[in-house]
Amino acid sequence: MKPTPISPPEPAPLLAFGAHPDDLEFGCGAVLAQESRLGRLVHLVVCSRGESGSRGTPEERVREAENAAALLGATLEFIELDGDAHLEILAAHAIRLAGIIRRRRPGIVLAPSTVPNQHPDHWRLGTLVRDGSRLARYGGVAELRDQPGHAISQLLFYAITPEAEPPDISPLFIDVSAPEVIAAWTSAMAAHVTQVSARGYVDLQLARARILGMRSGVTHAQALFPNDPPVFASLGSLGGAAGRF
Repeated sequence: MKPTPISPPEPAPLLAFGAHPDDLEFGCGAVLAQESRLGRLVHLVVCSRGESGSRGTPEERVREAENAAALLGATLEFIELDGDAHLEILAAHAIRLAGIIRRRRPGIVLAPSTVPNQHPDHWRLGTLVRDGSRLARYGGVAELRDQPGHAISQLLFYAITPEAEPPDISPLFIDVSAPEVIAAWTSAMAAHVTQVSARGYVDLQLARARILGMRSGVTHAQALFPNDPPVFASLGSLGGAAGRF
């Protein structure tokens, strides 16, 4: 009898948090598109409707985010915290994010970096996600007792602007060079019509990806910054572009 082939386990879901409707597309959209195309369930959580922005109504920005998520192959939900430009670091917010982590049960969580030199909602949300990821493990949190605890495998930060890149964390470079990934990412960024009509956000992010690609020996790359040192089973788990050195 031929042995029954063993199917590889499905990758654990990816959960990504953004403070505003366009943050995820600009900050890590290529990674989201790639993971979706590799068969990973990708879920996006946006914590405001961009109501304090200079361009676009909240209704317009929600529609743009919905269109962008579909282009990335991701599901999307909006939650209300304090509103755009009013986010505060509160235990209640961290517990609410922990509840989402318990409900979605991801393997990896993405959040904006905690570097202060950026929109204050960005670094505050990154801090809240870091706290929520830890609280999601604790079985005794009264507000979370209706859901079983959940420990993620890795929290990774993304930087929406170069200034938000953590100077004290060595980044992971993710190869996103596949043409279909770049096309999906570009379309998702362009879906935020109210934002890209006034400034060259798409060109900026593509240029950043090309520069990181040249640094890492590929065509395009995006950087993610681990909250904790990554752990590998062996040196064979380490990859890299041929000829980088």
